[in-house]
Amino acid sequence: MKSRFAFLSLLTVSLCAFMLPAQKPSSEKDGIVQDWTNYVRIGAYGLKGGDAARIVRRAQESDVFGIEVDNDIEGRYESFVHPEEKLKAIRDVAEAAHKAGNFAFVYIAGTECITANADSTPHTLAKEHPDWLQRDITGRPAMFGGGTAFWIRKGDEDVWVSPYAPEWRKIYMERVRQIAVTGIDGIYVDIPYWMTHFEGWEDTWASFDDYTVPEFKRQTGLDAKHDLKLGDFSDPAFRKWVEFRIQTFTDFMHEIDQTAKSVNPKIKTVPEIYPGIEEEAVRVGADVYSLYAVVDAIAHEYEFGEGDHMASSRTPLDWFRYQVGMHSFRAFAQGPAGQDKATWILNYSWDGDKKVDAREAMMNLAMSEVMAGANFWDAPGHSMAGSNDLATRKRIFEWIKAHEKTFYLPRSPIDPIGVYFSPQTRNFYAKDFIASYRGILILLMQRHLEFQIVTPRTLAEFHGQTLVLPDVRVLGEDEMNWLRNFAAAGKRIVVTGTDASGLTDSGSVVRFANCPGKAYNAALEKDFAAAAPESQKQFLDSLRGSGAVRITAGPHIATSITRTTDHHINVFFANFAGLQGGVNPIQTPQSGVEVSMASESEGKGFFLPFLGEVQPLKGVREGKNLMFHLPPIEKGAVFWYEP
Repeated sequence: MKSRFAFLSLLTVSLCAFMLPAQKPSSEKDGIVQDWTNYVRIGAYGLKGGDAARIVRRAQESDVFGIEVDNDIEGRYESFVHPEEKLKAIRDVAEAAHKAGNFAFVYIAGTECITANADSTPHTLAKEHPDWLQRDITGRPAMFGGGTAFWIRKGDEDVWVSPYAPEWRKIYMERVRQIAVTGIDGIYVDIPYWMTHFEGWEDTWASFDDYTVPEFKRQTGLDAKHDLKLGDFSDPAFRKWVEFRIQTFTDFMHEIDQTAKSVNPKIKTVPEIYPGIEEEAVRVGADVYSLYAVVDAIAHEYEFGEGDHMASSRTPLDWFRYQVGMHSFRAFAQGPAGQDKATWILNYSWDGDKKVDAREAMMNLAMSEVMAGANFWDAPGHSMAGSNDLATRKRIFEWIKAHEKTFYLPRSPIDPIGVYFSPQTRNFYAKDFIASYRGILILLMQRHLEFQIVTPRTLAEFHGQTLVLPDVRVLGEDEMNWLRNFAAAGKRIVVTGTDASGLTDSGSVVRFANCPGKAYNAALEKDFAAAAPESQKQFLDSLRGSGAVRITAGPHIATSITRTTDHHINVFFANFAGLQGGVNPIQTPQSGVEVSMASESEGKGFFLPFLGEVQPLKGVREGKNLMFHLPPIEKGAVFWYEP
């Protein structure tokens, strides 16, 4: 969200393009289809009209193959009413990108709409359509002026529209259809939210406008203005309001996707969302877990709740939490039959920090993202366009391009410990659930155990030996039936904190009333360097599985273990040792890292350091295991084994 508006604040009619080399086609391996969205390297450029060819050429020069065209028809009232000029610009950019073998995306706003110079014109959205606006429970309209946020200029009118306003929605979807007809490769939808994130609106749980309230009554029989205890998650009526608000924007994005594809079947729909796995998703109504099911990819402007979102000022704990978020997104992107949607990260590396080299911050951000299987979008400060250091971006993108299959082929588990993400528990008990969930995942990363984040969509396909329920408090009948069958099959379920499983006592069920995830999360927050994974030995000893690949490494390296569709066994390493937020962006190299696996063949081992070259490694036979001694890991690296 912030990125787009910094762009607009520079008075640019921006164009971001997403391009792959020479019109990279969709690929299919082992029945899993991937397309250019899975491999995209992203950059953004301002479009004034008539400069499409220059923009495409500049993108290619730094190995960008995706350009997002930001002229925002929906989010500017003038073009919402009269889109003709901007539609022509979109068509021109699409043609120029395709001529060069690249892809182009167009930026549109979700429910926000700005009228420029509103103080000097009678034609503004709020003046002409006051009934369209979102409102808090007192009837106050979601209407703001210059200074409310840095992207709203003096004299402008900034409003947030109810997604249930029928006339607005009809026009909005017609504009989506018109955009799709231009031949553009995708529609990038920013801020499809309820207004709850400007100062004074955080606790409103809006909107209570004259379209939303009747729709809620139609669906639930409840009066949102009188039957809810706002902010009380123990209130069943408020819980229905929470679920209704999330479903509203899931349905809204689904309609955008279907409307665009009705006239351009290959077009991609990509929302930009800043809330991640935390409570903010519930508050604004844009839940990435729900959204992944109805769109083609998600661009995450992820700030992971508390903590610092700027790479230059992150602590090691911030970096580990960032890994938890990105691995969660990658899990949310998975669906039935190996569906593997892309995860793009629009995040920020550096914004004038005098003690930190921008290039190092950029490299740290890129490393952390590609090791998690996410796509890197380089952007300076809080804007979408440009780069903190173009030469460094070119170096990073050239390296990613050379090794894109290593990072972006679909990843699948080998012998994982499952950790359950419960959307409903997060919706109603966010603070307790996230503390437990994060603590357990960071613990497994630091102990270098293979983990798999399991969701309701992927539960039926989980084949590990252990599933951890991290303070999971809400389970549906289907989930409980699956858990009973899993336990009956002799597999292990580890329940931490609150027990909502309904499982009878057996050797298959282990319970920790005092949640080890929360305890470890608290230890990390108190003193990250002193927190010891061994402090949770009883919990770690209760876990079965994760023995196919064994790793020896220090606790400041985050690891993830997978198999890719080329049948390689991969270990991705992200090193955060020595990093000090705002002080030192250069890691302490980690030596003595070892990878061991059961293998009767000698096979081949390979080591790829971040921004380095592939190095072959020879394994050492230790009985039935093959041991590989890795070179020192500086920023990050990936090891893979070819049987």
